[in-house]
Amino acid sequence: MLNPSMWRTSLIIWFLCVLVCECLPLSDSDPPMHGEIQSPQYPRPYPPNLQEQWDLSVPEGFHIQLTFTHLNIETSGGCYYDSLTVLYNEKVLGKFCGNENSTDGHHPGYEPIFTPGNKLTLIFQTDDNNSERHQNVGFSAHYQAIDIDECSAPEPQDGSGPLCSQICFNTLGSYLCACHHGYELRSDQRTCKLSCGGGIFNEPVGHLFSPGYPNPPPHALSCQYIISVESGFTVFLNFSDNFHIESMDTEEGPNCLYHWLEVTIQDKKPTKLCGETSPGLIATNSNTVRLDYHVDGHGLSKGWSLDYSTHRVTCPEPGNVAKGRVTPSLTEYFYRDHIYVRCDQGYKLVMEGQEIKSFSTICQSNGQWHLPLPECHIIDCGEPEPLLNGGVTFLSGFQNQYLSVVQYHCNEPFYSLLGGINVSFTCEAERKWRSNNDVIVRPTCLAVCGPANRTHLWLSEDSLEAATLQNIPSLGKCC
Repeated sequence: MLNPSMWRTSLIIWFLCVLVCECLPLSDSDPPMHGEIQSPQYPRPYPPNLQEQWDLSVPEGFHIQLTFTHLNIETSGGCYYDSLTVLYNEKVLGKFCGNENSTDGHHPGYEPIFTPGNKLTLIFQTDDNNSERHQNVGFSAHYQAIDIDECSAPEPQDGSGPLCSQICFNTLGSYLCACHHGYELRSDQRTCKLSCGGGIFNEPVGHLFSPGYPNPPPHALSCQYIISVESGFTVFLNFSDNFHIESMDTEEGPNCLYHWLEVTIQDKKPTKLCGETSPGLIATNSNTVRLDYHVDGHGLSKGWSLDYSTHRVTCPEPGNVAKGRVTPSLTEYFYRDHIYVRCDQGYKLVMEGQEIKSFSTICQSNGQWHLPLPECHIIDCGEPEPLLNGGVTFLSGFQNQYLSVVQYHCNEPFYSLLGGINVSFTCEAERKWRSNNDVIVRPTCLAVCGPANRTHLWLSEDSLEAATLQNIPSLGKCC
């Protein structure tokens, strides 16, 4: 709980807060954008001895359009007796009386009345001689806020100059100033000053020029332009022929002492340009270039202009692959280009000692291929299946490689090939041994029957079945 001293302090603070809040004035709301004004007792006749005044206003940046829907005020010469007077800043815009059929020229008609600003005053006065035979009902009018086109207004006569020194944009209730390219808005938000036009340029193509070009720039100027495009592209600077930066001529050429355009490229020494000879085309071999333009407080330089473009980084020729081909075959390879390697028939892709199913590589932003080319190695079909009671003879080839040819033979004289036909097998691209008669299975050696061999030879059931499948007459079993 609060002690008595703290309680009194809190009470005083609360009282002061209430007092301050009650004393602070409430902010006025914005004036209305439209409204209606009518004479007293309208549409019944107005009474005598009136002196009514309406002070109308709309928000700043608008003027008022006043339109009468009806006006019927006692007619008199110069509206001497009864009248409605419309004023703007004490300047009379019109004094009206009569009705729609009046020919004295004092009726406003139905054409709207416009005020130069956002305020308007109406004064309605009647004399004391408004007898009952006069049935004049007064007036009824509407007003509304109309946006002022400040940009089309005539230049002020006070010598302050136009609202905007270069470009004016009308907005609702106000206006905005802007500047032409190469200029920037001053702090007064009205006048423009010559701008460096510097900054970062990251589009693939662009145009740069010195402030005010082709006119001389102001003195004591330092501007910086940075061209920075996507990695993988290089920038080319193409200077126009109209190039002039003040220089001191020496035997070694122009010396850029006080005025210069310095070109800075990554990993290279900056280069200062000046003189009257255009540098022409400069290949930077970089995706980032900085241009620093400096002019001191004296001398004269007309400036410079350039177009810049970008080209994709190139990668070196990928080379060839023995027993394979590289596709596509191009004269030049650029950033993001892909190449593929396919081996000739009977060969396989090998990288770092391991066989791979396919290969592709891409040209990187640094101008290098992201993978080295693989090799193409000849395939092999593995050792031919062994033959029971027989063997294999290599007719051509090496180590069971592609297109090697082998021939099976039986251990004679005790065994002979089924059918008596010699069959050769070739290592095919599918890595299978295939015979010259499209038989993939190895041949069979059959025992040869006869008195001299009876104790050694016999024909198995499998051999008999194979003989039957080959349409060879059954030899029977050797005993």
